[in-house]
Amino acid sequence: MTDKPAAGRVLLSMTGMHPKRWYDLLAKERTVVLEPDGPEDPTIDYAVVWKQPPGLLSRLPNLKAIFSIGAGVDHILADPHLPDAPIVRVVAENLTQYMVEYVSWRVLDHHRQGITYRAQQAEKRWHEPPQPPANEVAVGIMGLGVLGRAAATALKALGFTVNGWSRRERRLDGVNGFSGEAGLTPFLAATDILVVLLPLTPATTGIIDHGLLSRLRQDGPLGGPCLINAGRGPLQKEADILRALEEGTLKEASLDVFEREPLDKQSRLWTHPRVFLTPHAAASSDPAHLVPPMLAQMAAFERGEPLKNLVDREAGY
Repeated sequence: MTDKPAAGRVLLSMTGMHPKRWYDLLAKERTVVLEPDGPEDPTIDYAVVWKQPPGLLSRLPNLKAIFSIGAGVDHILADPHLPDAPIVRVVAENLTQYMVEYVSWRVLDHHRQGITYRAQQAEKRWHEPPQPPANEVAVGIMGLGVLGRAAATALKALGFTVNGWSRRERRLDGVNGFSGEAGLTPFLAATDILVVLLPLTPATTGIIDHGLLSRLRQDGPLGGPCLINAGRGPLQKEADILRALEEGTLKEASLDVFEREPLDKQSRLWTHPRVFLTPHAAASSDPAHLVPPMLAQMAAFERGEPLKNLVDREAGY
């Protein structure tokens, strides 16, 4: 009979975020440190990170798993000295619900012509433009992971036609599925409101460019296509989005993420009349909801159970 393993120590490393709430919640069940002890620290079993300094995790010779604080993991994979330890994606009902709320809000705002009505209110103008029903409007979701599938289900319930595109074929009841390079152009041509929830990988960096936007349906019921990016900022080329807006290839855009964050105050996106911005707030990482699943995974792993929601390093998500 073997002794129960001691609860492994946790390294918490966060750049651009305050660690206190994360630290306090993790420390209820684990010994937590903010820096390794010395050039190498064999006492740390787990790392909970957001944009950790390059090379930091390579100083942990007994590291058993890396937990991402955010939904994406590109901030972890960017480390050229990343050790060969499993990476766990964060999956929590709260995070998914936030994203579903954001996507539904922005889709409905574009569908019900929120930008037009806000401009009319500022001008004290009384005018009702034509309003198509939801079933005549096609929402296309790029990325059918946990967040994309949940958003698709919510949008179907609202009556929209829903298209889905992913690198590899994924099937979802009631969603028109497209996949791979061969499926991208037909997907875009059938889409009025494009929702981007892709992971950031070398293959998806800069994918939202002028060429892609010009392939969206131009003769749809909204008078032009709309873009919603709640995925990752480097997926988009902001100069191309502005170009598409100016020439009319794109009617409107809702952007929650940007190539560089915070968004430069000189960016024309701030003041463009057909752009709606939020400060990377679509699905905020709330430690009260994200720490318990992390602690549960650590405890289960120490009981001999496999880790869940693992990242495929080759695919990048």
